[in-house]
Amino acid sequence: MSYAGTSNKLPSLKGSAEWQTSSHPDAPRTDDDQSETAALLRDTSRATIVARSFSIEELRQDGPGKAARYESLDYEEVENTVYRADKAAGTTLDSLSYSSLKWIICFLIGVTTALAAFTVNLSVENISGFKFWATFAVVEQSGFFASFLVYALINATLVLASVAITMFIGPAAAGSGIADVKAYLNGIDVPGIFYFNTLVAKVLGAIGSVAGGLAIGKEGPFVHAGACIAAILSQGGTLPHTLPFFKRLWNDRDRNDMVACGAAAGVAAAFRSPVGGVLFALEEMTSWWKNHLMWLIFFTTAVVSVTVRVLMKACSRTGCGFFGSGGFIIFEISEGQDNYEFYELLPVLLLGVVGGLLGSSFITLNAKLNLLRKQHLTPHGVRGKMAEALLISLITSIVSFCLPLMVHCQACPADAASDGDCPRQDNSHSGNFVSFGCKYNNQYNDLATIFFNTQDDAIRNLFSSKTKQEYSVTTLVAFVTCFYFLAVITYGMSCPTGFFVPSILCGAAYGRLVGIFVADMSPHHYIDEGTYALLGAASFLGGSMRMTVCTCVMLLELTNNLALLPLIMLVLLVAKAVGDGTGVKPLYEVHMEVKGMPFLGPSPESYLRHITAKECCGKPPVTFQRVEKVHRIVDVLRGTQHNGFPVIYTNAEGERNIMGVVLRQHLLVLLSTPRCLQPSSYIAEVSSRVATSYDVSEFTKPISTPGLSIHDVQLTPEQLDLYLDLGPYVNPSYYVVQEDASLSKVYTLFRTLGLRHLCVIPRAPDVVGIITRRDLLPETIDDRFEMGGQYTTDGTTMVTNGLAPAPDNAEGLSGNLLNRRSNRSNMPQSSSSPSLMNYHFGWPTMHTSIPIGQNGHDPK
Repeated sequence: MSYAGTSNKLPSLKGSAEWQTSSHPDAPRTDDDQSETAALLRDTSRATIVARSFSIEELRQDGPGKAARYESLDYEEVENTVYRADKAAGTTLDSLSYSSLKWIICFLIGVTTALAAFTVNLSVENISGFKFWATFAVVEQSGFFASFLVYALINATLVLASVAITMFIGPAAAGSGIADVKAYLNGIDVPGIFYFNTLVAKVLGAIGSVAGGLAIGKEGPFVHAGACIAAILSQGGTLPHTLPFFKRLWNDRDRNDMVACGAAAGVAAAFRSPVGGVLFALEEMTSWWKNHLMWLIFFTTAVVSVTVRVLMKACSRTGCGFFGSGGFIIFEISEGQDNYEFYELLPVLLLGVVGGLLGSSFITLNAKLNLLRKQHLTPHGVRGKMAEALLISLITSIVSFCLPLMVHCQACPADAASDGDCPRQDNSHSGNFVSFGCKYNNQYNDLATIFFNTQDDAIRNLFSSKTKQEYSVTTLVAFVTCFYFLAVITYGMSCPTGFFVPSILCGAAYGRLVGIFVADMSPHHYIDEGTYALLGAASFLGGSMRMTVCTCVMLLELTNNLALLPLIMLVLLVAKAVGDGTGVKPLYEVHMEVKGMPFLGPSPESYLRHITAKECCGKPPVTFQRVEKVHRIVDVLRGTQHNGFPVIYTNAEGERNIMGVVLRQHLLVLLSTPRCLQPSSYIAEVSSRVATSYDVSEFTKPISTPGLSIHDVQLTPEQLDLYLDLGPYVNPSYYVVQEDASLSKVYTLFRTLGLRHLCVIPRAPDVVGIITRRDLLPETIDDRFEMGGQYTTDGTTMVTNGLAPAPDNAEGLSGNLLNRRSNRSNMPQSSSSPSLMNYHFGWPTMHTSIPIGQNGHDPK
């Protein structure tokens, strides 16, 4: 039988390790691990901490070294004396200010993300508009060769500038960033992704790479930029300039909430899809969900939507250069096909199958290419990445410029020609019917119409309704083939790259191709090619990203056509099923594998139920006694990379029990502030009073940074000979499982609770009791303590009986008892009355100091 819970008095543990460090017996060891310290660690009490694992199969083949550079986040609340004192000192006003602070930050996240997205769109539209204007102007004056040189030079300059900005300002801004943010929300501390310079590089790099004509989109980087904005705002700025007012949010749990809000805001800003942003955070990004978080995200995306609309209206009144009809994606096809025949379900199913296969093949090819980049290009540093960027930019320019010259121009439709819309006039940068290489004034080049537009305008043209045969079969086949492989080689470059828009473009092109065939086979029925373009885009998104609900709502918000809901749902389900059936993981999970991130997917592998926790846990163990010599703590921290250490308490009778788990970060903070050190190996009540002088925020590692290192701790020889009482700093509410628990249950606990450590214990000799669902109801708790019993408040254990008055005037634990707060300055100091100073949650601090030996025994 397996269980997860909290315990203070348990049999000895089984081992100590964290998978993402070199704690596994098959993992490579440092020189320090072979020293005298390592021998000392092997002689300590048996204790085990199982932490997150990437893949059991990979861990057993390669050891944890693949994920060794990534640490985990501490989402669990460490309910030690510092935490309890902080909660006890809080007031109702503190709770109100804490809640209000979150809503204020969400408002700021929404406004700031919308401003950033508007800036990127405005810049991309104007730069692209100038590029297309210059290209067409040179064609008219100097011919195609000179025009190509200008076109290729502008593209290469923009792309090289984007790569240079990324490499020299914020290397963590390279790529989409969605995989990094998703890993962070899964509990992986990805270094550098939330720096201010990363945000600057993301915004400027996205402008250069998208305006440079690469087969990528800016919508993916918006997610990373939104998450980065949220992380910076929630911390009150960036180090070393942070506002102390925000320290209530200086913990991984609140950061997780704010980063999720920022990711949703990025989607809402990119697609003007507030509900789609909420569902994106729910379906794709977060690993665990809270109702309160949904309200925060919904509020954030609503603010984004309103801010974007205000900015666009202001721009339409005042004029913003080339910015106007392009920019923010919105594809109005409400005038398109609003019903369908039964036989159309067959081509819709075909689109789903094609999308699933193309999406899986894209993921496979791109992952292999990124592995080659990692192996052969990374060793060459910035020079190699700049050369790659220049080569890809040149290939993209050749394809997008020369390929349209190889197709025949078409005659303008009669209605468009009469309205003056065909061909496009005045070298405009957006719209249909581009005249490129055409001999006559009443002709247009359909392939140039796709390539010589921003990607947003190209999608709008492909989605457009009542444009039958605007694009030829040859054009669509050529575009899908070329753009597909351009996206394969481009996605993953050392600059901000997005995948949403390339997916929509490829899908819309082959969807429109299917629409042409269906229309030709059904000449007596109204078949809109733009409808099939939309379904094709949905199929490619479903086959590559495997998102269904989010993609469906997002496309509906983009197109404003609810009549297509059943068809979009059907094509998404088929595409996801086919993609999953190929055995290829979703795009962002594959990219996390390429980076070696220990990501835990939604469900464990089936074979994990045949492996027990005992077989998986790391050994040898690393434990501490309650009172440890500073010198040994420093040696352990230098000799291992573990992040959690069980603390063993040995009473006067020699009985050994697990007191709790102390974190590496907490130990480093304590060693950096020597006021907690004591001259003797005694358990003294002064240690509790010293603990209450700390604030919870002091033990939190700054976001996206390595935090304190043991090499940052400077101690004198006299301080190394002192002792540290770990009792007030351990987490007594640690989670445990029995040694015979299946690894699938351990996996589920990590995934659902956001754990970093999990203690594995042998079979317990006794059962204290059983808790059911009913025992957790407030009225049950009230009844139990009104009748008399034992309860704990502010760290103090008290006893009531039927003759004594009920606690807090019989209002019960769900009333005033649980809400009792006391100011730290008014805490009782006398040892004659029970208080927070005299109790450690079941581990009493003696009123008179009792000496203990090095192993925790009474020296007598």
